[in-house]
Amino acid sequence: MSAPLVDTHCHLCLPAFADDLAEVLARAAAVGVDRILVPGIDLATSRGAVELAEANATLFAAVGVHPHGAADWSTALYQELRSLARSPRVVAIGEIGLDYYRDRSPRPRQLEAFEGQLELARELGLPVVVHNREATEDVLERLTTWSAGEPGGRRTGVLHAFSADEPAASRALQAGFYIGVAGPITYPSAPALRQLAAGLPLDRLLPETDAPYLPPVPHRGQRNEPAHVALVSDTLAGARGLEPDRLRRACWANAAALFQWTHGTDDGYVL
Repeated sequence: MSAPLVDTHCHLCLPAFADDLAEVLARAAAVGVDRILVPGIDLATSRGAVELAEANATLFAAVGVHPHGAADWSTALYQELRSLARSPRVVAIGEIGLDYYRDRSPRPRQLEAFEGQLELARELGLPVVVHNREATEDVLERLTTWSAGEPGGRRTGVLHAFSADEPAASRALQAGFYIGVAGPITYPSAPALRQLAAGLPLDRLLPETDAPYLPPVPHRGQRNEPAHVALVSDTLAGARGLEPDRLRRACWANAAALFQWTHGTDDGYVL
């Protein structure tokens, strides 16, 4: 029996999965995916993520507001997310961060929402799931300050679908963060990403799909889904010259350490 897989970023609350979610989860289970993190991107999807996680033992939730929706940030929204995070199935604050590529919300509002949600994560003692697109310096500056803000504290998270360069990865690692690896690692045009991932510490890697986005080869142009994290994981193993099971076990342990989501279940896969 192969080691289990984990998908640390999968948007199961989006309309793309509304018609066949049960089948999507069955396909994931069939390839060995036994933990899936469902992040929110706004209040509605955060609520949906919590509802899904409370109804399915393999699912866990993150609650948060994506930078695209940062214009809606408010004290009331902070309190709504705080209330949702009381669920024991919420293991992170996310998806939060900055997006200077699409700029769908004004940058000052993006910064306000990002900093506000970092404060929420600090208050609740939860890790963060961070989106970064062409905003690396501003993202890392705030994460570095946040992670070091409490002497002896444990503030950490994951830079999801990492696409920045090696110096940025080094800064994130030094600040205590994990690196999320998604479908682009399978693309023929991404040798630099495979080289980067091959050189990162094994105990800081997290595979993800970002489904329904970023489908791996050979599914480009199709809807992505959590079963495809097997392709991400196996490509990552190949890039590092590791047996796929060893990579899977290590990543399962990494996710369990970050999200603390064993919740009394079998932790025999943890290294």
